[in-house]
Amino acid sequence: MRHATKIAAVIGATVLLVAGCGSKPSNSASNGNSASGGSSNGTSAGKAFKACMVLDVGGVDDRSFNQSSWAGMTAAKQQNPNIDVSYVSSSSQNDYTPNLTAETNKGCNSIIAVGGLMFDAVKAIAGKNASQHYAEIDAPSTGKNVYGFQYNTAQGGFLGGYLAAAMSKTGKVATFGGLNIPPVTIYMDGFWEGVQYYNKTQHKNVAVLGWNEKNQKGGTFANSFTDLNKGKSISQAFIQAGADIIFPVAGGTGLGAGAAAQASGGKVSVMWVDTDGCVSAQQYCKYFLTSVTKNLSDPVTQYVTKSADGTFPTGNYTGTLANGGTGLAPFHDFNSKVPANVKSELTKIRQDIISGKIKISSPSQPK
Repeated sequence: MRHATKIAAVIGATVLLVAGCGSKPSNSASNGNSASGGSSNGTSAGKAFKACMVLDVGGVDDRSFNQSSWAGMTAAKQQNPNIDVSYVSSSSQNDYTPNLTAETNKGCNSIIAVGGLMFDAVKAIAGKNASQHYAEIDAPSTGKNVYGFQYNTAQGGFLGGYLAAAMSKTGKVATFGGLNIPPVTIYMDGFWEGVQYYNKTQHKNVAVLGWNEKNQKGGTFANSFTDLNKGKSISQAFIQAGADIIFPVAGGTGLGAGAAAQASGGKVSVMWVDTDGCVSAQQYCKYFLTSVTKNLSDPVTQYVTKSADGTFPTGNYTGTLANGGTGLAPFHDFNSKVPANVKSELTKIRQDIISGKIKISSPSQPK
């Protein structure tokens, strides 16, 4: 997922159940202001702490992981006005290395890369700049100067899959991804497993279109995180095949699912990803059953503020149901439509996942 704002505060509350071509890298710096501190080589008192971010494709307003990660940066600045925050956008994967290089050369105290697709680029540049601090969303640490943000969103996806199966009237639900990469398929795995769990415990036979965890090379993918029309056409094909709930794990491409649901006249609903869709894509809120969230904002805020105060975090952060890193957003317009017994079952399932009673088998889970 690519990958999720003005959502920083909302995401924290929503966890109740709870990825340029040959062109030059575009630099859209925002909110240039600043922080004190640093770690062993932090900034001196009163000097601005420069926190920089390299976004993946889709832009800062992708209504997904770029947007949510940037929200964490802006929240850090609000907490400490001495923190300068800026970002640079990537138009394609070809921009990763140039963007990371440019941010390194301009003297950022810490550079956060958004998206697991930057893993190789971050590892290479961090290896050449041992005194520079980096962090990466959806990737593990590759050294002492790289902090990893990982998320077991299969856990949140499991809840989403169970809910979708319970709410489907046709007995068919669907999911599709932006790219066939672990940060995307981990959501789809969890969704698929949640449906299987519903079928097993409720003696039903709800089908999942678009993905089967047992075939990691198959499935339906848009090969884009920005193509709304592609997302709409995929969703319409699912609808024609009988699906009435769709879970797009595709950033802005997923907005096409909202458009398809709207065109269906309310016969189809959507489950958003990364952020609370009713906040980040309000135009389709009435069609969003819920959202499977990835709380990017809060951990990013904590990383930046701690770094600015004098201690750069090391190792990895792993977001789970237990620590609010993933979960389900509120049901919003669907709240009265979700039966009380289903809500209770979701609460119990959440507890069982946290305790280990329910084992999730997605191969994309953080190790």
